[in-house]
Amino acid sequence: MRAIVVGSGISGASAFFALARSGASVVLVDDGAPGQATGASAGIVEPWSSTASGTYYELYTAGAAYYPELLSQLGAAGIDAAATGYRRTGGLIVNRDPSLLDAEQARLEERRSEYGVAMAAMGRVDRIGGERARSLFPPLADGLDALLVEGGAHVDGRRLRDALVSGGERCGGELVRGCAEVLGDTAVAVEGKRIEADVLVIASGAWAPRTLGGLGVPVPVQPQRGQITHLSLDGVDTSGWPTVHPMRHHYLVAFDGGRLAVGATREDGTGFDARVTASGQLQVLEDALSIAPGLANATLIETRVGLRPVADSGVPIVGEVAGRPGLFLATGYGAGGLTMAPLLGDLLARRIAGERVELLDATDPALAIGPTGPEGTGPAR
Repeated sequence: MRAIVVGSGISGASAFFALARSGASVVLVDDGAPGQATGASAGIVEPWSSTASGTYYELYTAGAAYYPELLSQLGAAGIDAAATGYRRTGGLIVNRDPSLLDAEQARLEERRSEYGVAMAAMGRVDRIGGERARSLFPPLADGLDALLVEGGAHVDGRRLRDALVSGGERCGGELVRGCAEVLGDTAVAVEGKRIEADVLVIASGAWAPRTLGGLGVPVPVQPQRGQITHLSLDGVDTSGWPTVHPMRHHYLVAFDGGRLAVGATREDGTGFDARVTASGQLQVLEDALSIAPGLANATLIETRVGLRPVADSGVPIVGEVAGRPGLFLATGYGAGGLTMAPLLGDLLARRIAGERVELLDATDPALAIGPTGPEGTGPAR
């Protein structure tokens, strides 16, 4: 089978790796446009405390549970798992109101029963005091209570993307740099060179509607700007710090070498404007310092901006476009791409190979594009 994948963010890179691993002759095309969500992401893998429900939540939790298998597959392709930056350090859910944490702990335990095996990767959920929380994440404010979610993890989005692309190349795939002009359901042109295949996968994130514009295929996905600031604590070993979730829209993520990512804004209606704005920067820093005042003297390194592909239905759009044999979509992951895209890329490759994949049924493009409108229950935003 010959396949083309357009877009090398986490969605496209995952599909590229899965297709190459399955034995397909696959070409990955990417133009390196600024604003790629994967390149800016904080890399949190802790879906269980999300307020999402239904299909989105099922995919979200299944994606987290898939990571050990993904790392094994990369290892089989000769890619060291450490190259992805994946690390399971736990997740801290913090708040000043103990009753809110009581309710959150009860909700997580209810979901453990409701969603079954997909919740196994969450591990234990323990109530810990503020002193214990600060021992795990020293910059936290006094007066916070916390839950520790054992299975919480994080990954470096850029490194994971690159590892998947390298893995795909090692399995025989080819990476082509340039802008893909879609010529038909299974053909593109890159820098004037025509490439034909049996299958075309559009995984260009928020740009998917533009990518398919010439074919008249509507893609109900909108860009959502996210600004994420990176800080540095010189001389501090942050490698084992958990991710921090204050039961609101923002978070803190620690990486090796004293580096921390704090964010993020969720800005609808910004189009493809990938700028750092004064108001966005202010919001991110105020949010971070409100729960971790110990970061006040940290060095501000950079602010990254990603344009998340948010589906109008609230559910990712993954599958074959109705009435267009060989044309597939993989987009609309919103803020959950790094958690769920590796699994969805693998499932999509299996569906392309002709397998029946029930978990993809509710993500079918026909549900979002068809005349009956969107179906399913997506994340609260």
